[in-house]
Amino acid sequence: MAEDKTTQGIADFDWDALALDGYNAAERAELSDKYDGTLNSVAEKEVVEGTIVTMNKKEVVINIGSKSEGVIATNEFRYNPDLKAGDTVEVYVETQEDKYGQLVISHKVARTHSAWRKVNEVLKTGEVITGYVKCRTKGGLIVDAFGLEAFLPGSQIDVKPIRDYDMYVGKNMEFKVVKINEEFKNVVVSHKALIEAELEEQKKQIISGLEKGQVLEGTVKNITSYGVFIDLGGVDGLIHITDLSWGRVNHPEEVVELDQKLNVVILDFDDEKKRIALGLKQLEAHPWDSLDAEMNVGDKVTGKVVVMADYGAFVEIAPGVEGLIHVSEMSWSQHLRSAQDFLKVGDEVEAVILTLDREERKMSLGIKQLMPDPWADIETKFAAKTQHSAKVRNFTNFGVFVELEEGVDGLIHISDLSWQKKIKHPSEFCKVGDMMDVIVLEIDRESRRISLGHKQLEENPWDVFESTFTEGSTHEGTIIENKDKSGIVSLPYGLEGICPARHMRKEDGSNAKVDETLNFVIIEFNKDARKIVVSHTRTFEEGEDHKPSKKGGGGSSSTAVKNVNQSSAKSTMGDLDALAALKEKMDKGE
Repeated sequence: MAEDKTTQGIADFDWDALALDGYNAAERAELSDKYDGTLNSVAEKEVVEGTIVTMNKKEVVINIGSKSEGVIATNEFRYNPDLKAGDTVEVYVETQEDKYGQLVISHKVARTHSAWRKVNEVLKTGEVITGYVKCRTKGGLIVDAFGLEAFLPGSQIDVKPIRDYDMYVGKNMEFKVVKINEEFKNVVVSHKALIEAELEEQKKQIISGLEKGQVLEGTVKNITSYGVFIDLGGVDGLIHITDLSWGRVNHPEEVVELDQKLNVVILDFDDEKKRIALGLKQLEAHPWDSLDAEMNVGDKVTGKVVVMADYGAFVEIAPGVEGLIHVSEMSWSQHLRSAQDFLKVGDEVEAVILTLDREERKMSLGIKQLMPDPWADIETKFAAKTQHSAKVRNFTNFGVFVELEEGVDGLIHISDLSWQKKIKHPSEFCKVGDMMDVIVLEIDRESRRISLGHKQLEENPWDVFESTFTEGSTHEGTIIENKDKSGIVSLPYGLEGICPARHMRKEDGSNAKVDETLNFVIIEFNKDARKIVVSHTRTFEEGEDHKPSKKGGGGSSSTAVKNVNQSSAKSTMGDLDALAALKEKMDKGE
């Protein structure tokens, strides 16, 4: 087949002859080589330098010497507001050409790579860097250092505590890199470290010149519940709460405030002068030294209760001058109570000076002295043999203490509680809080003691019993108990007698038992001891013991004695009607 003339003509066409730029093939090859020589050999994933060609609010065009220019968002350069066309910046080559043939670069990534290299260098060298405080975070601030976000702890901002972190946001500050964590890509910087180096020299100079008693100016650095830390110019000292004021201080904030400048005196320091004790109150005269020289015991003073304790109240009568009102000086009552029952913190009180020691700087006060002493006219109010009503306060083994009125107590001895009833302990007779009628027996004003009686409200029945239960008289009784080899016998009118064991033998030779009712002869009557001793055996042995001999016709004599005893018993029992009425009256009283 013959070759197509048209196709043959195209293949043979001299394309170079059509070049419109006026260059032939040789010249064009030469120019291409020259152009390639102007391009840099740029590898991907490397940091290179580029020049800003143009920039606007959104984009920055950068020439890195490649075939095409790269474009970076303007916000990657916001840390540098002075950036302009022609400036040289570092960029990171992501890829030489994307699908559109565009060079892809990043300034932010370049800064990060460069920043990690730089922070590691400055950590070794200790070089001071400048960073931009971006924002506040928990516990400190975030700082832009070489494009990295570094952490500035609150404790590393300054040598003194910082209360307002926001004041540093948006500012450029100098820092030292103090720590790097490669694993977590964390960087910690410090501004405080820059200041400490300078202050350390100042601190040495200040410490070397410290002396006890020296007065220095300082600034309140921190306030705690136990005291105040003072900055003396790089050296900290502590004013303990007790050294702030001569008066009582509940919290140091009552006396000083943060950042306040004040003069302090050096009280003490350790051998290395690392702990310095300061004082503020020592710069003023002690209030006791300026206390009125005319003030004496017995004077009335007015003050404010500042501290309460169970045993008393401390009253401040002048700043730094306190007196103690003991609880015993708050009331004439002899029943001690808690001081809180009388006073509370903040009360304004009037008191009398009881003791005053200017050398020891101690004072005791009393408030009961401003009230009438109930013992002043005790003989008038509670004269002997007068009857009163009293309140049972407490017991002892030997009696009952009762209160006649506030501040006046008396004792009822256990033996003065009842004429008849044998009381082992006062709690058997009454209880605390009961009201009792009493009679004043004796008053000892000097010792502030009053003896009282309760049984004296009634006539002593033992005066009557003495004439009724005469020795030798016979009475009916019931054995109610065996005790200590003796029988306890219940006698008329509520009395009890003791029947010794040898006197409990009956006429048939057996011994009387509990609950048996028999006749008993009184063999002893002791009114003072309220003791009655009886015998059953005497009721049948008495006649035999006195039986005369057979020569004297003893039978008639025995009968006579028996008749006399019976007659005596009958007449004696006939006289007891009055006692029956008395017993009834006493039973009601008990």
